[in-house]
Amino acid sequence: MVYFFTYLIYFYATTLAIFYIALLVMSYFKTIHYRYSYTKRDEHYLKNFPKEAPGISIVAPAFNEEVIISDSVNSLLNLDYPTFEVIIVNDGSKDKTLAILIDEFELEEVPYYYVYKVYCRPVHRILRSKNPAFSKLIVVDKENGGTKADAMNAGVNMAQYAYFINTDVDCILAKDTLSKIILPVLDSEQHVIAVGATMRMVNSCSIDKGQITRVRPPKGLIPLFQETEYLRSYLVAKMGWSMLNAIPNVSGGFGLFDTQVVTSAGGFDSASHAEDMDMTVRMVAYMRENRKKYKIAQCPYSLCWTEGPPNIKVLNRQRTRWGRGMLQFIIDHRKFFLNKDYGRLGLLVMPYIVFFEFLAPIIEFTGFLFLLFLLFTHQVNFDTFWMMLLYAYLIGLSVSIITVSYDLVLNKLYKNFWEYLKLVLFSAFEAIIYHPLVVVFTLRGYIQYLTKRNFKWGQMTRQGFSPSKNVNAANNNV
Repeated sequence: MVYFFTYLIYFYATTLAIFYIALLVMSYFKTIHYRYSYTKRDEHYLKNFPKEAPGISIVAPAFNEEVIISDSVNSLLNLDYPTFEVIIVNDGSKDKTLAILIDEFELEEVPYYYVYKVYCRPVHRILRSKNPAFSKLIVVDKENGGTKADAMNAGVNMAQYAYFINTDVDCILAKDTLSKIILPVLDSEQHVIAVGATMRMVNSCSIDKGQITRVRPPKGLIPLFQETEYLRSYLVAKMGWSMLNAIPNVSGGFGLFDTQVVTSAGGFDSASHAEDMDMTVRMVAYMRENRKKYKIAQCPYSLCWTEGPPNIKVLNRQRTRWGRGMLQFIIDHRKFFLNKDYGRLGLLVMPYIVFFEFLAPIIEFTGFLFLLFLLFTHQVNFDTFWMMLLYAYLIGLSVSIITVSYDLVLNKLYKNFWEYLKLVLFSAFEAIIYHPLVVVFTLRGYIQYLTKRNFKWGQMTRQGFSPSKNVNAANNNV
């Protein structure tokens, strides 16, 4: 048993390393191709010829977001794109979120025949601004549905354009976001049903009137680790998968979706705690079942900055929910696993999610307990132990360093070399400090799902974007 488990861990780690090396190579070529395929000239063409720019609806749910709602809405309204609308879904907020929106943006209730194309909790009223300066803004006031998915469906029902952005109000979007995210749609010969982009931490960035004026690496330890983790996820994993047209999910924090395909697939699952992964997979399944060709694209550029967990307590809430969502997703969509009728989804994406995302925390934790047993019984061969430990550690560190270099190839967002060096140096401690916490919190989510406990979304303390608001943190859903 000792030898069997030792070799199991070794070959599992090696297989995962091979996957990541393959993703590194594919993501490099895909990133270089993307950089030279979509230039500023293409973006300027959409601005100079606005009729050629497809309309885009931006849907952002809000629940108890009084600290950040003003900056967030101003950021969305000031995007540089010819045709778009901003739909804020007030999901039964109990604080001053709606009052701030009404007061600052001069909102009033308007008569509107609301059509429930996809299910959501009842909508009370629709509000629009009396001020022409805010004509793009729509606020949907609804009964709280308990999940972001339910609020997203309420916004999708209001969306008038062929594509919509799924984002959060704790996100700040780059001014040229819409021009960049729509280019893969216009350029593709196949039907593009979704497009993702790189997300980063807004913690420690300078914000003025809803716009980022200075990008900095987070000062806090937890968001700093998460910055590198996000870059690795988007620039390596998702860019690599995009070469195979097999992106596992388009992030719920930011992503472009085809409105018709989403509604045809039944909209977001209001009971899901992994609504982004769930929606992506059901869109793919819909296209496969109807024998339609499709493509999911990934934009490598950093277009969205989100407020990351400021401490371990909030990280625990976030990753526990993600763990619940992961197990819920696998159980709900088990029919796709190794099902050849669903092509890449069944034969590649689902096996990868099960073996290398779902099982990874279980194997890591079991391996740690097994190591303690071996140490206690004096069965550890320290000559090979340190080599295997160093082997696994250096693979992870190398991937993080290469990821940071990819970001430099795309666009130097940090002001100086030392800020990038900070990411590299702290990534050396990620496996020791940050990753064990993520493993434990994820396993806690699995246990919660299996015991059917604590299915409410956790609370996240918002720091706010403006310095004056940082001292007035409010509790919001993660």
